[in-house]
Amino acid sequence: MAKEKFSAHPTAIIDEGCEIGDGTKIWYFSHIMPNCKIGENCNIGQNVVISPEVILGNNVKVQNNVSIYTGVICENNVFLGPSMVFTNVINPRSAVNRRGQYAKTIVKEGASIGANATIVCGHDIGRFAFIGAGAVVTKHVPDYALVVGNPAKQIGWMSEFGSRLVFDKNGEARCEESKELYRLENNKVSKLTP
Repeated sequence: MAKEKFSAHPTAIIDEGCEIGDGTKIWYFSHIMPNCKIGENCNIGQNVVISPEVILGNNVKVQNNVSIYTGVICENNVFLGPSMVFTNVINPRSAVNRRGQYAKTIVKEGASIGANATIVCGHDIGRFAFIGAGAVVTKHVPDYALVVGNPAKQIGWMSEFGSRLVFDKNGEARCEESKELYRLENNKVSKLTP
């Protein structure tokens, strides 16, 4: 692990066996545990815990006070909002050791998870999905879905830019920011323009 590839505040703890990409920044009081893989140009905020063997892609933004537990994989361009948390055991008990039973959770490319949201383990978050602040995710979230509440329910669709998509009677919507065109068909969203 060559320190010159990335920057870490002196209060951050980085354990043996981690791979950290060029341009990544690790801030105050964060702990990167053994054998993590963190991509290029990531930003790891203050007081973040990344448990052993977690994988983060490139350009992942992790805000302050986030816990990312073993079994989590975040693909490129994922945003993890302040104080959100992942779990990794469905039925935890203090007196029962369930190491080795950690459930896997994949957060796919471009997804955003809002502040104080909880992702119950074993439920994947789709590409460019948007999880509202405080949501509790208890099932898989489709690509481009907007989910809110406890338990989280889908209330709409989001563009890759993070704008709400409103589909017309032909099943088409245009992102207000990027002007890209999307289609809704069989309850699945796809982008029509590159």
